[in-house]
Amino acid sequence: MISREDYVKHDAVALADLVRRGEVSAAELAEAAIGLIEAHNPALNAITQRTDDFARDAIAAGLPDGPFKGVPVLLKDLFENLPGVPSNNGSALFKGWVPASQNTIVRKVREAGLVIVGKASSPEFGIMPTTEPRAFGPCRNPWDTGRTPGGSSGGSAAAVAAGIVPAATASDGGGSIRIPAACCGLFGLKPSRGRLGAGPDETEGWNGLATSGVVSRTVRDTAALLDALEGGDPGEPYAAPAKARPWRDEVGQPPGRLRIAVSRRTHTGMTLHPDCVAALDDAAKLLESLGHDIVEDDPPLDLDRFQADFWDLLAANTAADLIEMRRVFGRALGPEDLEPWTFHLAGFAAGRDVGDFMLSFRNLWRMHRPMGRFLESYDILLTPTLGTPPPPIGHLDTSLDDGRELLRRVQDFIPFTPQANTFGNPGATLPLFWNAEGLPIGVMIQARLGADDVLIRLAAQVEAARPWADRHPPQWG
Repeated sequence: MISREDYVKHDAVALADLVRRGEVSAAELAEAAIGLIEAHNPALNAITQRTDDFARDAIAAGLPDGPFKGVPVLLKDLFENLPGVPSNNGSALFKGWVPASQNTIVRKVREAGLVIVGKASSPEFGIMPTTEPRAFGPCRNPWDTGRTPGGSSGGSAAAVAAGIVPAATASDGGGSIRIPAACCGLFGLKPSRGRLGAGPDETEGWNGLATSGVVSRTVRDTAALLDALEGGDPGEPYAAPAKARPWRDEVGQPPGRLRIAVSRRTHTGMTLHPDCVAALDDAAKLLESLGHDIVEDDPPLDLDRFQADFWDLLAANTAADLIEMRRVFGRALGPEDLEPWTFHLAGFAAGRDVGDFMLSFRNLWRMHRPMGRFLESYDILLTPTLGTPPPPIGHLDTSLDDGRELLRRVQDFIPFTPQANTFGNPGATLPLFWNAEGLPIGVMIQARLGADDVLIRLAAQVEAARPWADRHPPQWG
């Protein structure tokens, strides 16, 4: 039996190698992960649905001979449907709802040989950058359990940061991979639009803003998992530019001398927290020391217009979600079903003409070309990941009566991450800085659409120069 100490010191690639060599069994790894769930989940509340029996049965039936055969993983509990297991989606409305079929990302997880040991907490429908669903209670950050792990993939990030699993699935429509990775001291990559599919039953998420991915402790884990999970079904609405070789092979390749734009500009009325500024300056110095050219420059965007149009688009999508859910459940939906913020966000669309929302969509798409030209002038855009350190639990309370005040708090927390979703380009958060309180403060790198390889090479170079995988929170192992 592998010890807990040995289990947590290996990443997913290393654990898969142990299984392949016969040094440890899939059953042993699953029991190690289950033991860590029992040890840490009471304090973290990261897992909404345990799947101990499902994992044991899958191992007994024989796992596919995939690249991650036998490695424990968590699924994000947000429309990542596993037949026979509740898909709660962070909501009282769906709590206990059991899907009849699985979606593409879950099929690929299983084909890779990964062993699903649970479902990780998400806020209701993934529409908050914190993970405090009323139906399940707040998920807590292992670096400080009084603070949020971020969202919407907060349960995934908290569990990986605590060592329960080496990696977990995640998704990102406005930063929901990068936000929790930054809050929890992990590597989080949002791939280019079209890398991973949303099928077979779901439409594009938020008009193409959303994509699936993972959070992990190492760059090579994320790269290798992206190799295993990418691709979609026939008829996918988007297709990312083809890769030159496996993403795993990009790890360790020299990125070359890159031209990096450093930006700290935000929307009107928002002041970056000094810790985020310090993290950005520290990262710029590190990158310069690695031989890259650093230039202070800002993308040519009207950030106030961007924020207004982005949230108009999310409001319209949330309003459409409510219409669809009323039809599916065959009844009106009330406060016992959904959280106030869900109604608030949908309510921002009330009384507006449908043309207003199509115009917001057009405005965002008109910003693509200026941003594209900017990312042709630079190889990388470097910004803080977030506007503040991880806030205390309750700061982003979805029950706040004033929906506009809550929106302001959200915008100040995530002034940077939605841009990569809107423009489709890849973005990754790097855990390079911790503040005086011992909280991780992420920095974000972005590249042009399709240049996921550039991000992976640069992230791996930075990881080698300043390793982070052995830096652990109090809730660990």
